[in-house]
Amino acid sequence: MNTKRKQIFAGNWKMYTTQREAVNLALGIAEGLQKTDREIVIFPPSVYVVCVKAACEGTPIKVGFQNMYFEKEGAFTGEIGPLMVKDTGASYVLIGHSERRHIFGETDEMIHKKVVAAIAHGITPMLCVGELLEEREAGKSESTVETQIVKAFEGLTAEDALKVVIAYEPVWAIGTGKVATPEIAQSMHAFIRKTLQTLYTDTVAETIPVLYGGSVKPDNIAGLYAMPDIDGVLVGGASLKVQSFLDIIRVAL
Repeated sequence: MNTKRKQIFAGNWKMYTTQREAVNLALGIAEGLQKTDREIVIFPPSVYVVCVKAACEGTPIKVGFQNMYFEKEGAFTGEIGPLMVKDTGASYVLIGHSERRHIFGETDEMIHKKVVAAIAHGITPMLCVGELLEEREAGKSESTVETQIVKAFEGLTAEDALKVVIAYEPVWAIGTGKVATPEIAQSMHAFIRKTLQTLYTDTVAETIPVLYGGSVKPDNIAGLYAMPDIDGVLVGGASLKVQSFLDIIRVAL
């Protein structure tokens, strides 16, 4: 935790909730929020973004999309473009989530195009990076994450790079109940900053928020958030229950 950087607590609802459940979940989180300078972001299923955004009006909660195509518009059946994301009033978009990479086959090149498109349309990209279990066991964790970051930021100016939020999510810890120890997470977060420092400057590396994602729960958030390079969390399952998400948001307040 470095309070000089923006602190972000985000919930990715994935492919869960009905419309009523999504609205009630958003309302419950909003009602339970204490005054905080932390940024709270929720990523409901895309079909519910508009009604969840309406439910969050007048609250500090920001709403984002779980995915976005990189073309402005066109004959891309089933896709959601940046103009559509912007039109809903959403302010964030998840890009490169491990499930998009490993289930739907998104490449580093495609993810780079999405980052560029998000920035061009005034949407904050939350870029997800992380390694598979076999990559970690082969000692390739850092090289995998470095490649993902280098390709995603390719060609971005320092000014545009500062518009990106990074979420480190070790794939082996997502939905498995396993969690990277605070020390493992801190080590990778520090490496991510070192990579950004190489690409840009100390100032850029020290300004970009880097979140941790991967089986974050109320009972492990304190240890993770105490680490100097962890600037918040991207929460999966625990963000689907009002109380557990609020307990995570309230850590160290």
